[in-house]
Amino acid sequence: MTNEAGTLVERLRGGLRVAMKQRDRMAVGVLRTALAAVENAGAVDSAAVVVGSSAIEATPVGAGATEVARRELTAAQVVEIVRGEQSEREAAAAALEQVGQLERAELLRAEARLLGEYL
Repeated sequence: MTNEAGTLVERLRGGLRVAMKQRDRMAVGVLRTALAAVENAGAVDSAAVVVGSSAIEATPVGAGATEVARRELTAAQVVEIVRGEQSEREAAAAALEQVGQLERAELLRAEARLLGEYL
């Protein structure tokens, strides 16, 4: 992760720590989800990693034997991921509002606003 990308991630982590201390379940959930999305985006597709022979004696063994370096994310990529999380919540809120689930829609909008504070 580039330094600028790390800044947003660190702000999200800092917000998570504060939310946990304040026992703000909504903020904890949305920040954990956003951080997980960023972490998942940095993961390398395991299908793309070819070890070689599929023979059992050629299979790596031991702690860390199959670890692969994570992809470096730019600041723009991290922002795009968090924006995606925000827009997913807004879209879901609009859909819920159409079917009359106003409380759930407002909760999702509050989550989207929270993510917007970090952007």
